[in-house]
Amino acid sequence: MKNQSSKVNFIMTGIRKRRRRWIQVTSLLLMLTCILCCAMLLLGNTIYPIQEVIRALSGEQIAGVSFAVNTIRLPRMIAGLFAGFAFGAAGYIFQTMLRNPLANPNVLGITSGSSAAAVLCITMFHTSNAVVSVASVIAGLVTVIFMYVFSRGKSFSIGRLILIGIGIQAILDAVISYLLLISSQQDIPAALRWLNGSLNGSRMEELPPLIITVIIFTPIVLLVGKHLNILELGEQMATSLGVAAGKTRVLLIVSSVFMIAIATSTTGPIAFISFLAGPIANRLVGASFSNILPAGLVGASLVLAADLIGQFAFEYRFPVGVITGLLGAPYLILLLIRMNRKGEL
Repeated sequence: MKNQSSKVNFIMTGIRKRRRRWIQVTSLLLMLTCILCCAMLLLGNTIYPIQEVIRALSGEQIAGVSFAVNTIRLPRMIAGLFAGFAFGAAGYIFQTMLRNPLANPNVLGITSGSSAAAVLCITMFHTSNAVVSVASVIAGLVTVIFMYVFSRGKSFSIGRLILIGIGIQAILDAVISYLLLISSQQDIPAALRWLNGSLNGSRMEELPPLIITVIIFTPIVLLVGKHLNILELGEQMATSLGVAAGKTRVLLIVSSVFMIAIATSTTGPIAFISFLAGPIANRLVGASFSNILPAGLVGASLVLAADLIGQFAFEYRFPVGVITGLLGAPYLILLLIRMNRKGEL
């Protein structure tokens, strides 16, 4: 009895330590995100005192400050915050649910589906941003449906889903290249700027769909995401533990796709955020609990920090997607080398 009691105490002590670490790291990530948000509002061609920024945000009209803060910096900050959170949380969900670090929306073709629809609207139909957003969401959902149907077979296969997603991504990337090739010269800069992923030109009136989507679906994925670690054990084990694996997977996929599609339609496909956020969150927090919230905060921090670097660290200003691409590409190469050594490729 003493041995059994000591084992229980040892396990409970470990759980409490991991929970305490999760709370501490998540709180630090939240603080970092808030600091970066403040930096986005304070920094620019002119660095304004924090008192003037607060007065401008409260509605007071201050020459120069009100326009710069409320019209340029605030929409840019909000777009980076919510889009980064959406990319990070959705990427972590896909990687955890499919038990593969390569299984993120960028690799699986979901982002390419939304991008192809957006480029088609921009270059061929010259539609409004609202239509681009709707088309991106629909295309992302259609891409997921195709992937799920073709990977279903006699039973759901994660490996088959990833391979089909990579194939769909290649097809959609070819479609995007073809659209850029046949489009008129004046439409190409707008499409390329959007494809690189950028917070430039973010406007407050375009952000409500992104904000509402993240606010609605974040509680859903946090609630359902408690079963993510059980889904990692496999469908049969999850079912035996009382988790409706099929319904849980569909709900998580639909929620993630909506967040990814809306974020992509707002900022463009910001490279590697959905790929990097999950592994960084797991490394910081540990993999014992659901790390959807930490991954979302990591994604938001990466986008905001990359945008600040792109604006001020170089002689020329670069879109946020260029900076995140420079950060993510070496990690992808290292991950592929590590997986190859382990025989996982």
